[in-house]
Amino acid sequence: MESVGPGPTQRTLEQALGAAYVAERELGRGGMATVYLARDLRHRRAVAIKVLHPELSAVLGPERFLKEIELTASLQHPHILPLFDSGSADGQLYYVMPYVEGETLRQRLERER
Repeated sequence: MESVGPGPTQRTLEQALGAAYVAERELGRGGMATVYLARDLRHRRAVAIKVLHPELSAVLGPERFLKEIELTASLQHPHILPLFDSGSADGQLYYVMPYVEGETLRQRLERER
C-alpha cells in the first residue's frame, strides 16, 4: 500500500467513529481499502482501522469486504492479527485490528530480495 495524505474518507471516518476511535493518519491505501493508524479511546491503545473505499462498495457491493471481516474474525493463530471490532460508520464498512509498528511487507521484500 502506498501512503497518501488525508482525504474526505478520513474526515468522514473521524466524525463517524469519534466516540470510540480517533484516526491519527493514513498508513496506506490499496485497491479495495484504506488503512488508518487510530487511537482506541476506550482501551487507550494504538489500532489499525481498515476501511472499504465507499465508491467500491457502491459499485461492487460490500459482500467481499464483509466476507473478509468474517474470515478474519474466525482465524486464530499467533502469526495472524486478531479482529478487535468491525461495523459500519456513516455508511463506511470498517474493521479494527492491532497496530503493529515496523516495516511494510513491500519494504521487507525489497530488503530481503
